[in-house]
Amino acid sequence: EIKKLVEELLQQDTLCFDTETDNIDATLANLVGISFAYKKGIAWYISIPADRKIAMEIVDLLRPVLENNRIILVGQNIKFDAMVMKNYGVELPGPFFDTMIAHYLLEPEMRHNMDYLSESYLDYKPVSITSLIGKKGAGQKTMRDIEVNDVKEYAAEDADITMQLKNHLEPLLIKENLYELFNNLEAPLLKVLADMEYEGIRVDVDFLNIYSVQLKEEIKLLEHKIYELAGASFNIASPKQVGEILFDKLKIPYKWRKTKSGQYATDEEKLAELDGQHAIISEILNHRGLSKLKSTYVDALPNMVNPNTKRIHSSFNQALTATGRLSSNNPNLQNIPIRTEEGAKVREAFIPRDENHVLVAADYSQIELRIIAEISGDEGMLEAFQKGQDIHRATAAKVFGIPYEEVSKEQRYRAKTVNFSIIYGAGSTNLSKQLGISRNESKALIDAYFLQYHGLKSYMEKTVDMARKKGYVMTLMGRKRILRDIHSNSSLEKSNAERMAINTPIQGSAADLIKMAMLSIHKELKNGNWGARMILQVHDELVFDVPKAEVEKLSVLIRDKMCHAMPSLKVPIEVEVKSGNNWLEAH
Repeated sequence: EIKKLVEELLQQDTLCFDTETDNIDATLANLVGISFAYKKGIAWYISIPADRKIAMEIVDLLRPVLENNRIILVGQNIKFDAMVMKNYGVELPGPFFDTMIAHYLLEPEMRHNMDYLSESYLDYKPVSITSLIGKKGAGQKTMRDIEVNDVKEYAAEDADITMQLKNHLEPLLIKENLYELFNNLEAPLLKVLADMEYEGIRVDVDFLNIYSVQLKEEIKLLEHKIYELAGASFNIASPKQVGEILFDKLKIPYKWRKTKSGQYATDEEKLAELDGQHAIISEILNHRGLSKLKSTYVDALPNMVNPNTKRIHSSFNQALTATGRLSSNNPNLQNIPIRTEEGAKVREAFIPRDENHVLVAADYSQIELRIIAEISGDEGMLEAFQKGQDIHRATAAKVFGIPYEEVSKEQRYRAKTVNFSIIYGAGSTNLSKQLGISRNESKALIDAYFLQYHGLKSYMEKTVDMARKKGYVMTLMGRKRILRDIHSNSSLEKSNAERMAINTPIQGSAADLIKMAMLSIHKELKNGNWGARMILQVHDELVFDVPKAEVEKLSVLIRDKMCHAMPSLKVPIEVEVKSGNNWLEAH
């Protein structure tokens, strides 16, 4: 029967393919079943037993279909299925059509799960997974525990609905001029991310265990310091008790509304504003920072090590941030607080696979400022980059009207703060807080800035104006972000939408650039039989696990591919490539 089905499937040019597994972690998942669909209302389900030998016999029968690069494979989050099949020695070559990614491009800020898409576009409510395996928790079953007849209905419906969604979403991508972006960037990237996640990264568990003890001691010392400054012992983890100590006992002036429960607000943002009013504030902020670092990363990372591979396999999400940036979870690599010495030290725990390898990190230099120079066409910014000048020093020289060589450290810092504030659409109030200066001073600084960079000012005004007319903004590669609040009656919602209008083309174009680089490098690594593997993407940085013998040659290749990922740019792109025995050393 399977052989007969394979003959039928091989005659199709587009197929929906879906796996049922016993685990939501693709690197640990075993197949329970596979479903296929290619026309509305009809689907096939193949049950796969736990016995590995029989499972492999069935998978081998399906291999001609799954490894056929002529057939477009359709899926909902097909990256998961691609990784599961790797556990069985099957490499899905693509091309892929992922309904989750297609909808993400059409509506980046909406939900993208299949049940939501089915109800929204097909007016159909599919069988819920929880009706089969139960809700999350100790009592939740796996698909292996469910009767085959029940799994068959659920899995076949999944494949059928996903195929119907593909037929519904594809014309919308074409209509919205997003099909090229989908086909040339996002869909091929699925294969890159599947390979990258499956590869994972080695972590030095012993280092983390020792560091955990050190942090525990530092946190204990901070506790005693805080108690001394407060003149009392209290629970530093309790916002209520922190509020009472700061504002009732120590009489630090409180200038905000209380919370709904009548407590003082003591979140990080509020405390940061009060920093400098009493020595206790910075110590509490330090205490919170170290406690979070310890629990979220130092103590959590060892538990995330895969028992089979002895590596950590972070999951990279393509359909979460509205700007097009990738995000990661389990662990969230983007949130490691690298600006503090203690936070940066966490990167020391990420190490190469063995003593014959090193980590190579390649980081775009000031990419968002380069992109804004490109998009705005501002002559002053473009000139600074084309001359190879330090952009913050060049900005300070222009804004303060002094020679480039005479710019002081403080002036450069102020210019740097203004540069990044402008990108994120921050006003004089925000800038005055960041620099610790009056609002009048910060307003004068912004005015002086725009006087020098009038191309930038013009770009920002035109972009907001265009967003009002069209209701969306676009990146250099045509990625769209719909701004529904651009005409809002709420001044807060409206100003947020205006800020997004300015920022999204910059962040989104930077995201597209690094994704293009990832595609190009991945292709070279595959075709050139390199031993090196791309293992992480964080912010503007790519990380590779590289045999020592390949480092020099590979560094040249990486820099070239990253610098020329978008060959049409006028602004020069710079990339810093370093290697080391851990991620901190390579960064």
